[in-house]
Amino acid sequence: MDKLKKEFASKLLKVKAIKLQPNDPFTWASGWKSPLYCDNRKTLSFPELRNYVKLELVHTILEQFPEADAVAGVATGAIAQGALVADELHLPFVYVRSKPKDHGMQNLIEGEIDPKAKVVVVEDLISTGGSSLKAVEALRKNGNEIVGMVASYTYGFPVAEKAFADANVKLVTLTDYEHVVAEALETGYIKQEDVELLHEWRKDPANWKK
Repeated sequence: MDKLKKEFASKLLKVKAIKLQPNDPFTWASGWKSPLYCDNRKTLSFPELRNYVKLELVHTILEQFPEADAVAGVATGAIAQGALVADELHLPFVYVRSKPKDHGMQNLIEGEIDPKAKVVVVEDLISTGGSSLKAVEALRKNGNEIVGMVASYTYGFPVAEKAFADANVKLVTLTDYEHVVAEALETGYIKQEDVELLHEWRKDPANWKK
């Protein structure tokens, strides 16, 4: 798995899906300031990389969650990748909204899913875990058993690890913050002093640079 994490981190850096700007931080929707921004959706634009992500997620599901008989993508970031994964596995697919549409059926779950289905959830990235676990909650309310979640990337925040543990959801990711930072340092994308700043940020991202 570590070889995969290193390899995928390198691929993300090559297509600039991960931007590291320790001296010019990004502001997330949550209001958190971050020296690092990850846009996994960029992988959809490169056919070989898109296929790589799809197949690695499929391998992970077959290895970790072989009992899954349906796939759910978390809107909006993981709809495309979730559908690609479900297609490869020949399994039913739905996606889960963060809030109901303001018209029509008011559904959170879009598509048709058997309430008895054992679901693996596909996500693009994990920050606090809040939106990902909202999708889990909606599926559980529908009667579904969640066998686990796969994602391309996690920041590995303690708040997310606690949230997943509390919700009793096993999370497996293709790569993570540690491997991205290590790969960025190895390839000269960032310097050693940037690494120290990044680690400082990750300890308490909500209050960093406030």
